[in-house]
Amino acid sequence: MSEREPIHIGLGLGRIRHWHDGLGEFSRQLGMALAAQAPRLQAERGWRLHFHLPRAFHGCFGDQVGYLATHTTQRWLHALPMRFALWHTWHQHNRLKPPLGTRRRVETIHDLNFLHNKQGPKIERYRRIHRQRLQHLDAAVAITHHVAADIARELAPVSTPVEVIHNGSTDLTAHAQQALPDLGGAPFLLHVSRMAPSKNIVALLDLAAAWPEKRLVLAGAPSPYTDEVRRMVAERGLHNVLIRHDLSEAQKAWAYAHCEGFLFPSLAEGFGLPPLEAMHFGKPVFLSRLTSLPEVGGDAAFYFDSFDGAATRAVVEHGLAAGADPARQAAVAAHARQFSWQRCAERYVALYTRLLER
Repeated sequence: MSEREPIHIGLGLGRIRHWHDGLGEFSRQLGMALAAQAPRLQAERGWRLHFHLPRAFHGCFGDQVGYLATHTTQRWLHALPMRFALWHTWHQHNRLKPPLGTRRRVETIHDLNFLHNKQGPKIERYRRIHRQRLQHLDAAVAITHHVAADIARELAPVSTPVEVIHNGSTDLTAHAQQALPDLGGAPFLLHVSRMAPSKNIVALLDLAAAWPEKRLVLAGAPSPYTDEVRRMVAERGLHNVLIRHDLSEAQKAWAYAHCEGFLFPSLAEGFGLPPLEAMHFGKPVFLSRLTSLPEVGGDAAFYFDSFDGAATRAVVEHGLAAGADPARQAAVAAHARQFSWQRCAERYVALYTRLLER
């Protein structure tokens, strides 16, 4: 009996540069969760998964999946000898086209926050571009109901089916830990992000100014905005603010485990992975009430109603006291466990299955 023809499925990560931000974490964790299912999917369904990403990362998801190299010319033409039954583009900023002959197309939309930063004619131009992208899809995935509502509002009329699949959350509680240098044993509050104006770092600096005896650690991937943050810290003489870049998983696990609380007053999020990572440790988490964060944080988080330094300090002081209750810590960790990368991958596999059965 001849072996059946494989069903090729492409997973388009695009020209990703690192794993140290939210999009990188999504790509790495979902990639590992899907790769773990690859042998079963091939044996039971004949699916062959292929990851499309730069050559430097080929092999990172193991040897049970295929790898395809990215190239700039694929923005205009992407030709491969094999034909793909389905191609999943992993984010809306990926400009590389699916290969010619692809039968079904899916795209994950992480947010439309970039639309809110455009002005004048640029807004309608970007709306038009993303409407056209939607029209060429068999399905779109929004990572929160907030993003789905944004798609319906900003890109109307939308005829492409939009499904909400929440991201997973990485549980680092059992991970090896490595202490961050120069922190010592004094308590600290933690913020993790790829620093940008939308992360509302200014509110954190105002909090540091209003609470000079409390240390605040800003950690995450460096960005062009980091130098501006350093300048503001120096100009304001905020000796209680420490900046740490490119934390390893072991360093991040240590930071979550040893911080008093986690601060994330972001102005615009499609999801918000770091708050859930901190919640796995039962830590009190403090969020803005904007965009997707109330959907992700739920009743397990505390919320800022104002970004004034004194007001944010009052919220954090109340939350730290309430967060000392072991029952609350257990409830916070249980909330985080609802967001599983395995469950996320299973939802994507179910979507692929429905589209391939059409």
